[in-house]
Amino acid sequence: MSSSFSTTRCPSLALPKDRSSQTEQTNQHQIQVEISDEILLAKVSAGDQEALGILFRRYARLVWSVAERIVRNKAEADDLVQDVFLLVQRRASAFDSSKGTARSLIVHMTYQRALSRKRYLNARHRQASAETEKRAANTPGPAVPFYHESIEAHFGRDRLQKAFEALSEDQRQTLRLYFLEGYTLTEIAAKMGQVEGNVKHHYYRGLNKLRSSLR
Repeated sequence: MSSSFSTTRCPSLALPKDRSSQTEQTNQHQIQVEISDEILLAKVSAGDQEALGILFRRYARLVWSVAERIVRNKAEADDLVQDVFLLVQRRASAFDSSKGTARSLIVHMTYQRALSRKRYLNARHRQASAETEKRAANTPGPAVPFYHESIEAHFGRDRLQKAFEALSEDQRQTLRLYFLEGYTLTEIAAKMGQVEGNVKHHYYRGLNKLRSSLR
């Protein structure tokens, strides 16, 4: 996938400019490759900007890819790359290797930021085009995404899990792809090999079951 971000975009992650030779650049690159992500995070927590720059070059493309897949917007993904690495800089001191790798931490942060941004963009879009969506869906009104209202915070993880277990496999898969991975109902229909009408049925039936179970 081609992307619009540059791995040297963030000023705080810029490399020193006083390198004297190609040989020195090659040696520096080899040293950077040998440094583990965990050591780099420790250096970042101590204020080492060069260590943050190395992590940025290693993972910026991965972060952009995950972010763009969720928010479906290249400009938003560009901004999220910067947000994620600023967040890495702030939280590096809290990294615990017993709970996962540095890579998994960065990906987890990316998912959190991207999903939060997507919820905001979806809410703004729904507000601007509620009538259009109403006609397209052929329903009395737009559906209310359960994650936008932080359903887990309201009802608790165990109760939510039991509600999901009461859904059919098609309903669970549809809701997971829509809310957690950011696919549209048309895209979900293609992924599941079903007509869009069936997928809409899974979506609305699943939402109604969740509401009934959690009411």
